[in-house]
Amino acid sequence: MNEGCTFVPGFGFPVDPEKIIMRTIGLLIASNIFMTFAWYGHLKFRDVALWKVILISWGIAFFEYCLMVPANRIGYGTFTAVQLKTIQEVITLAVFSIFSVLYLKESFQWNYLVGFCFIILAVFFIFHKW
Repeated sequence: MNEGCTFVPGFGFPVDPEKIIMRTIGLLIASNIFMTFAWYGHLKFRDVALWKVILISWGIAFFEYCLMVPANRIGYGTFTAVQLKTIQEVITLAVFSIFSVLYLKESFQWNYLVGFCFIILAVFFIFHKW
C-alpha cells in the first residue's frame, strides 16, 4: 500500500516522493516571492524612513521563514542539503528576474541570461550522479 512512499518527519505518514518534490518546490517558490519583496520591494519607496522599511521587511520575511523552513524540512532526505540550497538559488534567480522586470521596471540584459546558464550548468554538476 505504501510502496514507493517516504516517511517525512512531521507528516506522521508515508508520502509519495513526487508529492515531496512538488511541495518542496512550491513552498520554495512561495517563500522566495516573500523574501524578494522583503529584500527589494522597498526600493520603489526610497522616501520612506529606513527604520520603517526594515520593520516592514522583517514582517514580510517572517512569512518567508514560515514557508522556507517547512520546505527544507519536507525536502531533506529526498534532496541533500546542497541540492535544496541549489534549488532555492535557482528559484531565487527566476523569481528575482521576474520581479526586477515587472515590479522594478528594470531591463533584462543578455549577460544576465549567460550568467544564469552557467548557474544551470552548476545545477547539472550538483544533481548528476557520478
